Amino acid sequence: MRKNLTAYRVMAFVVGVLLVILFFVGVPLGSFDGTEMWCLEEGRCAFDSTPTWFLPGSDVQHFGELLTEYLGVAHGWLYMLFLISAFLLSRRAGWDLPFTLVTLVCGTVPVLSFWAEHRATRRVRADHPDLV
Repeated sequence: MRKNLTAYRVMAFVVGVLLVILFFVGVPLGSFDGTEMWCLEEGRCAFDSTPTWFLPGSDVQHFGELLTEYLGVAHGWLYMLFLISAFLLSRRAGWDLPFTLVTLVCGTVPVLSFWAEHRATRRVRADHPDLV
């Protein structure tokens, strides 16, 4: 079970760091250019205008779009590995379904994944003291 815990902790950290960079750096750089955002059809958008922090087409805005594109894909693939490692750990450690689901879902929320990793590690170490 020690390997399961280590794999889960590494994946939780990597996915958490990527999500924080994606959410707090990539999205603002790439999207905060004063344009509309999340439009369903012409004239109906969730945000009529995003904050104008960067000019559309600027190098900074282009870097943000690239960062969002590539880190988004990397995060998506690595999140799948996170889900697998968390699920395998949950079965091995004998977690109940609510604890398992909270642990899995927390990987989608920036910063919350770090809390979930700490919570899961503390529980595994408490329930299985032979790992310490």
